[in-house]
Amino acid sequence: MRRRTSRLLAAPLALATLLAATACAAPADDDAAAGAETRTVTTDQGDVEVPVEPLRVVLLNFALAGYLYDLDVPVTTVTPEAADTDGTFSEFWADDAEAQGTEFMTWTSDGFDLQAILDADPDLIVAGGIGFPLFQAVEAYDQLSDIAPTVVVSGERTTWQEQLEFLAVDVFDQPDVYEEALATYDERVAEVAGAIDVPDGESAFLSITSDGAPYVLIEDQGLPTVFSALGFTPAPLFATGDFEPYTAGGDSFELSTEQVGQYVDQESVFVVGFNGAPVDVETLAENPVYAALPAFADDQAYQLPYYVYRGDFDETLALLDFVEDTFATP
Repeated sequence: MRRRTSRLLAAPLALATLLAATACAAPADDDAAAGAETRTVTTDQGDVEVPVEPLRVVLLNFALAGYLYDLDVPVTTVTPEAADTDGTFSEFWADDAEAQGTEFMTWTSDGFDLQAILDADPDLIVAGGIGFPLFQAVEAYDQLSDIAPTVVVSGERTTWQEQLEFLAVDVFDQPDVYEEALATYDERVAEVAGAIDVPDGESAFLSITSDGAPYVLIEDQGLPTVFSALGFTPAPLFATGDFEPYTAGGDSFELSTEQVGQYVDQESVFVVGFNGAPVDVETLAENPVYAALPAFADDQAYQLPYYVYRGDFDETLALLDFVEDTFATP
């Protein structure tokens, strides 16, 4: 971990040396590839010239991988879901990753491994999204751009629709994929909304880390918006102005366990483990703070599948199936 921290801090000089050496050794084929057709993509960091048909894409946010596989983009490497872990392919795109020969590229809480990214020889880097991966990408943007054209998905794109639209339409010029996904989702939402009984009152959405820290998902971003579309009422906790996202561009805010008892008094509560943390409602109910919450006392606390937090298109469709099964009209 220390070596990677040092490498990141020393990146401008070290990276310049590495790039110079690489340029001197580049074969003629690389020069031809450099002249390949490009398109201009507008991002928060400015306009970026990206290859029309990239061949080696490095992806620096696990949560964006499903979109790229749906678009049949060649993903050479992807970072694991959580920093400082080896990583496991998602059940939703494992077959695609294995077929493409995608490999994991570890990252740490100190930053991305710039040497490993350089060694992957990308012709395009895709990064950003929501939360810590976005923060890391913005911090290292200049170094990443020195390696290859880098597209950072804006943190303001908080829903799967906004993220897929940007990637499908702006970056990879496949608007038909986005339009088909949107139509499929809208049709499925209408089906599920007509087939369930929505609990009365408001709902809160909690993400629990592996060490038990509770976070509340911001009500007008990501996961809660899917429930809104189905007729649920996410509690406007963030709208009160009393809280700040856990990081710039974050989609949740942290509470202390004591604050959970003070603020999470909604009629229903949905719980998901952060980055797949093994958290469940029954275990939480062993804590007297959670046990005393109205939703827990009234048996209206629900454990969500691990994959729904920051779900992509395929994961969100699976969430709709879960909601339909859980709240089906008798």
